[in-house]
Amino acid sequence: MIALERARHATLSLPEVVEQAHHGFPSFRVAGKIFATQPDAQHFNVMLDEPRIRAAVAIDPDGCEELWWGKRLRGVRVDLARVDPDVFVDLLSDAWRRKSPPRPAR
Repeated sequence: MIALERARHATLSLPEVVEQAHHGFPSFRVAGKIFATQPDAQHFNVMLDEPRIRAAVAIDPDGCEELWWGKRLRGVRVDLARVDPDVFVDLLSDAWRRKSPPRPAR
C-alpha cells in the first residue's frame, strides 16, 4: 500500500515534473509528455512499454493491471491500496525515464 499523498510526492519529486489537468484529472508530465495520470484517489495510471507492463503485472498482480486504451496496451493501472510501494516507485521512475529528454553524458 502507498498513501495517495506519498504517491503524489514521489511523482512530483522526479526532476522537471509538472502537474497539469488532463480530461478533468491530474496528469504528470516531463518535457510536456505525460508519464502518469491520477484518475481517482485510489489509482495511478503509469505509461510504460509492453514488456515493462507485462513484467509489472507479473511481479505485483494484486497492485497492477494492464491499462488498455481501445486496442492498445498503454500502461499499468496501479491500485494504491494494494501495490508494493517499491514497485510503484520503480514503475514511475521507468515511465519518467521513457518520456524525459536525453541527458548529456558527464
